[in-house]
Amino acid sequence: MSKKSRSKLWFLVHSWLALPVWFFVLIVCVTGTLAVVSQEIVWLANPQMRASPPSDDAPLLSYDQIIAAIKKAEPQTLVESISRPDESHFALDVEVNYPDGRSVTVYVNPYSGVIQGTAPTFNFKAFTRALHGWWLVPFTNGYSWGWYLVSFLGLPMLASLVTGLVVYKRFWKGFFRPTLRFRHGARIFWGDFHRLSGIWSIWFIAVISITSTWFLIQAFMFDNQISISTAPVAPVVPRESVPLTADGAPAPMISLETATREAKERIPGLEDSFVSMPANAYSYLEVGGRSWYPLIFQTAEINPYTGDVAVTRLLSDRSGLELVTESMRPLHTGDFGGIWIKLIWFFFGLILSMMVLSGLLIWTKRTALATANALKRSNKRPRSQTALVTSRELTEVSQ
Repeated sequence: MSKKSRSKLWFLVHSWLALPVWFFVLIVCVTGTLAVVSQEIVWLANPQMRASPPSDDAPLLSYDQIIAAIKKAEPQTLVESISRPDESHFALDVEVNYPDGRSVTVYVNPYSGVIQGTAPTFNFKAFTRALHGWWLVPFTNGYSWGWYLVSFLGLPMLASLVTGLVVYKRFWKGFFRPTLRFRHGARIFWGDFHRLSGIWSIWFIAVISITSTWFLIQAFMFDNQISISTAPVAPVVPRESVPLTADGAPAPMISLETATREAKERIPGLEDSFVSMPANAYSYLEVGGRSWYPLIFQTAEINPYTGDVAVTRLLSDRSGLELVTESMRPLHTGDFGGIWIKLIWFFFGLILSMMVLSGLLIWTKRTALATANALKRSNKRPRSQTALVTSRELTEVSQ
């Protein structure tokens, strides 16, 4: 075999070995696309998560009313936190403790306060996000190697975006004169689709690849004990400042409405979406939510007895690196603006998955044709040599 033939053979082996990588990228893209709307899929399958208003003008219950309704239905229940999803048609997620030691999340109707069911510890949403994010590889001592494997794909994805724009000369013309030929065979169609979808998905590919690369950096910093946090130490109520009742028990805490009002006065534009109850008599009450910058939550730690705001965690309190870090996840998942943002991310996730599939098909067909041609050339050579040997033997016999 000549040196040129050996080189072609090794190139074919290299091409076929690259196919599992393509399939891995395709699975990551498909699972990521499903993860974007996984909560909505669970909502469709689980009626307990739904919260349709009884009438068009039905008001949402306050946090205090929610706790009162839960206490009325189950007096021994201890509420730990209440979280309002972005969409109003979702039930509240309420973390509760039962006297038997169970700590679960229950679905509570935000209009009636009725407990509609218990959230499973692992559902389709958790499964798709775990499969996409770290391939279900457990976290033991730090981040799992599955996390590293998936987030590393951000680097070749970003490189593919840059090299694709370099190779495709004057790519911006695709915005004004899109080309998608249907009647010129599968190879032409998938090639046109790959280029056209890539042009219209430039911004999305950039967002996904940059955030994925940052997840890789984040894991590396965590596993090497490199911290960028500027968060203050959690405050505690001094023992002597805890008011007591006549029987020596801690005094009742302020209403959640008062706490929410105090938090909104300290954080302009705050849209409260969760409250966390004090863990003990010395802990603070926490109220948090989004404001004008929807990618990051802002919080306030409030004295549960006096209503004084002890500590706030605002956008201005974060360093530039923290702002970037905390913005990465909602940008990657599209979980910051309700259902419409999620649908946009889902649509472009489908486009990205189809791009990977089209590239896989093009690569597979090209490699298969090259392999078939190589086999034809190798089969022709032995037949010609066999014919030459047979003619020589016949000549010798005739002599």
